[in-house]
Amino acid sequence: MFWFRYWIERFRSLHFGGEVAEMGKNRKIGIFDEEIELKKAEEKENKTGRGISPHVDHIEPILIVGYALTTKKVKSFLQPKFEMLARKKGILFVKIDANMCLSEQGPFDIILHKLLRKKWFQDLEDYREQHPNVVVLDSSEGIQRVHNRLSMLKDVSDLNFSDSCGKIDVPRQLVINKDPSTIADVVTKAGLKLPLVAKPLMVDGSAKSHALSLVYNQSSLSKLDPPLILQEFINHGGILFKTYIVGDIIRVVRRFSLPDIEEHDILNHSGVFNFPRVSCAAASADDTDLSPSIAEFPPSPLLERFARELRHRLGLQIFNMDIIRERGTTDRYYVIDINYFPGLGKLPGYEQLFTDFLLGFTKENKANN
Repeated sequence: MFWFRYWIERFRSLHFGGEVAEMGKNRKIGIFDEEIELKKAEEKENKTGRGISPHVDHIEPILIVGYALTTKKVKSFLQPKFEMLARKKGILFVKIDANMCLSEQGPFDIILHKLLRKKWFQDLEDYREQHPNVVVLDSSEGIQRVHNRLSMLKDVSDLNFSDSCGKIDVPRQLVINKDPSTIADVVTKAGLKLPLVAKPLMVDGSAKSHALSLVYNQSSLSKLDPPLILQEFINHGGILFKTYIVGDIIRVVRRFSLPDIEEHDILNHSGVFNFPRVSCAAASADDTDLSPSIAEFPPSPLLERFARELRHRLGLQIFNMDIIRERGTTDRYYVIDINYFPGLGKLPGYEQLFTDFLLGFTKENKANN
């Protein structure tokens, strides 16, 4: 019991962080030269009160990005350093009023959005038909697919992806839509093995939709609150690889996850244990003496090929995946969650990464013309 309480307290006390790998390379992302320039500009602004240096203020925009985001998302994503770097590169962010007709706003080269409203989705689809040359990040259909945990992982399962570097799959899982009293029988018929991880079926951006529960025994299954997804728990050394996909760019962050569960833990525990959003609450694993078999990042070629195929299936350009490696294996990986337009502000160097991603669309347009 002490061991389990220790891990619960550890998760509650951990802060954001993580060791970052660029395409699987175990290294820290350093400060970019442009970031140093921007820091100097910020210092100048503080001294003179004149704002960003004139050569940044008067750069003619080459890319206008309209954004429709929640207030929380704007605060975490459009950070001052990011906006300064974007303006320096000729990228102008313009807020979209989701309560107004989209066709009356703009013009835009790119629309960046994360609003879960039917009216917004319909307005956006109408706008796309009228302005086929405007890049929309991302498609409404793809976004809605990853907001349901059944459909989000179905694409991974259908890929049945494997190559010489390894295999990527999803844990065995089961959808429970109603009547908690029948869950134990349904689990038995499906042949799922305890312990099980329970997650809300729908992901709506709230903290509750990202929380999870760990169930040790069948008698506790009736305490769950459908609709939900039940996944078999897979021991993975207590480490997950949060893999960010931004177009062709991949970054991997190594974070703590739920600890391994041994046979004696199953015998000595019962009930339902609730956890917060584990992968976001976890801190860097740098200060922990981890076995190389646990800490080693997934092979870059494996992630590159898998991400390319999954992007095509999902129809998304901006998302991340929580990936685990089964303990005792070197090449068996599982995707346990996918998030659209995740918190990139937590990723070191995201300013450079995302501006390069956006500018890539101007290069594509020039190449097509």
